[in-house]
Amino acid sequence: MPPQPPAPTSADRDALLSTLTRIADALERIAPRAATAPDLNAADAFVWHPSPARLDPVPKVNRVDLVLLRGIDRMRDVLAENTERFARGLPANNALLWGARGMGKSSLVKAIHAETNERLARREGERSLKLVEIHREDIESLPALMSLLKADPHRFIVFCDDLSFDSDDTSYKSLKAVLEGGIEGRPQNVIFYATSNRRHLLPRDMMENERSTAINPGEAVEEKVSLSDRFGLWLGFHKCSQDEYLDMINGYAAHFGLAYDRERLRAEALEWATTRGARSGRTAWQFVQDLAGRLGIRLEA
Repeated sequence: MPPQPPAPTSADRDALLSTLTRIADALERIAPRAATAPDLNAADAFVWHPSPARLDPVPKVNRVDLVLLRGIDRMRDVLAENTERFARGLPANNALLWGARGMGKSSLVKAIHAETNERLARREGERSLKLVEIHREDIESLPALMSLLKADPHRFIVFCDDLSFDSDDTSYKSLKAVLEGGIEGRPQNVIFYATSNRRHLLPRDMMENERSTAINPGEAVEEKVSLSDRFGLWLGFHKCSQDEYLDMINGYAAHFGLAYDRERLRAEALEWATTRGARSGRTAWQFVQDLAGRLGIRLEA
């Protein structure tokens, strides 16, 4: 018979136990943390982070008042009505706000969320509409976010700012499935709003290349173009006229009490836009910030 190994001593058992304990501790440290249920009463707005999965509350949202958004009256009214219906539990559409840069697309979403919540508070005594921002690079985690929100009694606007996809990007398929095409579909208490500079969310040169190299050009791009069809509401934002730009300037100046000669205000505002090569809500706001700084006035809401 082969010789039997010596029985482990107490010191051997202690060393083994210590080693196993260190291994268990290391595995626990590298294991993903379990998602904790978010406190959705902590704020009106949240930012979604997929790893680890969590919703971080935003105590103070960076937004402007709805009355300050000029030159986009039709888009304002349509989106406000859609949001109000959704907040009341009625059918409403996902919305794509697309078009010119700096014309207030993301500002409009945040302002209408706040305005709708104020009406809910006056009517029902609670602010039950939540705004959840998801970053463009986290779109693939959208199904996980929807799963987290669907069992909650609140209603949610999931918002993605500056949404677009590159030619080799396949994460748009996650968005398509969530908006309409998945087996579960979009939860009844969630609506999706997105802003983009592109109407179809995809670069034009990629779509043209697909058409030129395909046997059936129409079918080649159908899957990618159909992404924007998932948005029942398309709102186009176009470059503003000079009168609309000056109306924005005058609105800001009146709202914040900037006492300034009207003709001088007009001349400096036009010069500001000319040096930047654009007239937009963003350009108007930047000019007003510069003017208020020169006047030594704080811009308080």
